[in-house]
Amino acid sequence: MSKCLNKFLIEIVEFKGHENVRATHETTFEITREDYLTPRGDCIIGVSANKALADFSNEFKECVRNNNTKLIIMIISERGNYDVIEAFGNNKLTYEDRTRIIIRRSNYVSPNTAAIKANKAAKDLNRELINDFRRGCKGIALFIAIRLS
Repeated sequence: MSKCLNKFLIEIVEFKGHENVRATHETTFEITREDYLTPRGDCIIGVSANKALADFSNEFKECVRNNNTKLIIMIISERGNYDVIEAFGNNKLTYEDRTRIIIRRSNYVSPNTAAIKANKAAKDLNRELINDFRRGCKGIALFIAIRLS
């Protein structure tokens, strides 16, 4: 039986916004440890993150490597604007990336994938929240994992 059965596991990622945050991507959104963002990075909502997927706890990684794990991701700006995203884990997730955290609407899995089958992508996120990040506001992302069965 997994360690995360019948309890929540939480990871908190701190990051900051950037003037080039556009958040117009239709299938993903991303938080990165990199400290820069070009206008082409239309899925990135935050830079200078304090951790990437490889930095998440082993217990959390074990929990999300299961098709029956649900992830709730709450993104909050220092101004109090927020959004909540629902997604799922997968037995193919590796959480190996040392730079990026990507949430995907699709089933595609790569080393930078944190969750799949998300109900929102960058373009769907609260525009007040995105405007905060465009202004350079700090943000946090709470990753909550729960095994459903």
